Amino acid sequence: DEGLLDGKLREVCYAVDESGNYTTVLSTGWTPKNAALKQAWEAVNEKIEDVKRKVLEGKLSPVAYHMEKNIMDLKLLSGYTGISKWRIKRHLKPKNFNRLDDKTLAQYASAFETTVSSLKNFSEYINSEDSK
Repeated sequence: DEGLLDGKLREVCYAVDESGNYTTVLSTGWTPKNAALKQAWEAVNEKIEDVKRKVLEGKLSPVAYHMEKNIMDLKLLSGYTGISKWRIKRHLKPKNFNRLDDKTLAQYASAFETTVSSLKNFSEYINSEDSK
């Protein structure tokens, strides 16, 4: 079946050939798997939108948005940045995030594959992302 993986990824599956023998073939997925993947990505995207709204409302920092967008948790982000989990947790609060120096912001920017400027100017960053 064609599906969400079509043109992006193919996996090896077993199928019966014309002679009735099992063989390996490349597949882009099958209906139940495609439905599950679609549902999972819809949930991820809903969570990203919820966090984006909270950042724009000033309830969370841009770090929270980029963590969701990159499907990262505290442990993973800590590993990428070298910043302790408890400090990252503090940086999720806007008042603490706004006090960060450029060196710390650069660590986050590198982990998120973005720029310090996009972290500092989240509204502008989101507007440019939405226009793509």
